[in-house]
Amino acid sequence: MKKVLVLCTGNSCRSQMAEGWLKSMLGDLAKVYSAGLEAHGINPYMKKVMEDAGIDVSKHTSNVMSDYKDISFDYVITVCNHARDNCPYFQNATKRISFSFEDPADATGTDEEQLLVYKKVRDQIERFCANFSDQEFGVSILPNLL
Repeated sequence: MKKVLVLCTGNSCRSQMAEGWLKSMLGDLAKVYSAGLEAHGINPYMKKVMEDAGIDVSKHTSNVMSDYKDISFDYVITVCNHARDNCPYFQNATKRISFSFEDPADATGTDEEQLLVYKKVRDQIERFCANFSDQEFGVSILPNLL
């Protein structure tokens, strides 16, 4: 079974979203983890928009990279430039992939306005994960996502 690690700055939003999508899309084909340079906890807006999309993240925890230092990963995916530029671990990963998404935690305004930003980023990460699943595992997700 392949091992996938998704990294971000605080492991509270973007990497959690990607972990949720990839677990849903890849099922038993991969063991998916997420971590951050720091652990900022689980963001409640992220949790809500993922649950709205049918992805259960209630058992997710916010982790730091050192929690997984003894695991050899097939894929390390960074979902922000800060993690890409500051990731001291996992140099032995078979494949490293980087794509920087807007940080929804920077959103301001009313709850509704902030949730719109989280939904936008959630949907972008879903498309990214669908493409990754297709290209790397041959798992085709609904064509309208690609």
